[in-house]
Amino acid sequence: MKGRIGLWRFLPLSAMFFLLAGCGEDKLTALDPYGPQAEWILDNMILSLYVMALVIIVVFTLFFIAVIKFRKKEGDEEIPKQVEGSKTLELTWTIIPVFLLAILAVPTIAGTYDMAEEAPEAAGSSGEEGESAEGEDGEESGGEVEEEDAAIVIDVTGHQFWWQFDYPEGFSAGNEVYIPTGEKVWFNLTASDVIHSFWVPALGGKIDTIPGVENSMWLEANEPGVYKGKCAELCGPSHALMDFKVVAMEPDEYEAWAEEMSGGEGSSEEESEGGATEESQEEDTQDSTMSDGRQAFEDQGCIGCHAVEGQGTGQGPSLSNFADREKIANVIDVSDENLEAWIRDPESFKQGNNMPPFPDMNDEDMDAIIDYLNSLSVEDELE
Repeated sequence: MKGRIGLWRFLPLSAMFFLLAGCGEDKLTALDPYGPQAEWILDNMILSLYVMALVIIVVFTLFFIAVIKFRKKEGDEEIPKQVEGSKTLELTWTIIPVFLLAILAVPTIAGTYDMAEEAPEAAGSSGEEGESAEGEDGEESGGEVEEEDAAIVIDVTGHQFWWQFDYPEGFSAGNEVYIPTGEKVWFNLTASDVIHSFWVPALGGKIDTIPGVENSMWLEANEPGVYKGKCAELCGPSHALMDFKVVAMEPDEYEAWAEEMSGGEGSSEEESEGGATEESQEEDTQDSTMSDGRQAFEDQGCIGCHAVEGQGTGQGPSLSNFADREKIANVIDVSDENLEAWIRDPESFKQGNNMPPFPDMNDEDMDAIIDYLNSLSVEDELE
């Protein structure tokens, strides 16, 4: 009796765990897919659950039938009929599992080959294809074919504890990767230090990034939004903080963003032809203020690790669109106070990261750098 009472005490705790199992962040779960890969994974999970549920129901049904119907009754001294070595039974419990495994294996193998699809080469990338297209339809036709068939291939490098995304246009982004919706985007993945694992639950499966080895995968987002990614391989003290974001945009918006990130032509020539305007004067004033921040950014050595607009190195995340981010190092909310605290002592926020602290930076340089970083916005340029 006491044992039963003790078991009942665990009921509220079990109920709490059951309810917590339904908690999670938006667009950070494989149970709410937003892309064909994630949809395929969820479909196979549900199929597996159906198969396992069927097996459990059959096994427990046979179990209870055997326990209730064939239990030993009073006065029953006969030994039940022995059926060991029955070919019928052996064939039955061999064929049924094989059939169930086939149900799981067929879609799994088909999907595995589909997920392993490699990025197509752009038409016109080889000399023969380019010449044939140009010869038949002219130069304009050849250019169109190349543009339509060109695939977006992004190089991904995992670092402790951040992600580097190198685009085919020649620019880099840190911890946030932008992709167009409605089309496959391929990723070539490796690591610079230890093994990491690239995973965007709402868009697809995960794949390891290994030093010296290049793996590849593709993802596709059905609709615009911000999809959260994780490192799924223990890689050091701040592994749990090695997050990133996949920002899916409409194709035309993505093209404009990529052009701006790669240093697309602005409107300076038009303004010079039309004469100075109030807007251009305000921009000149802002540029003058930001130049002080840029100078402090270089004097303090920040440019030695963080690239901005194609200048600098890639030892740390690119800061070309820093002002568009919601988190600093994907750890703390963006604000001037948090940014200053991060610059002065990054180790207190992200243990084991490679950024050196700047506790003795004077307030004038600190304020100039913060203002400069807050001006680095690509999304504002697109509006």
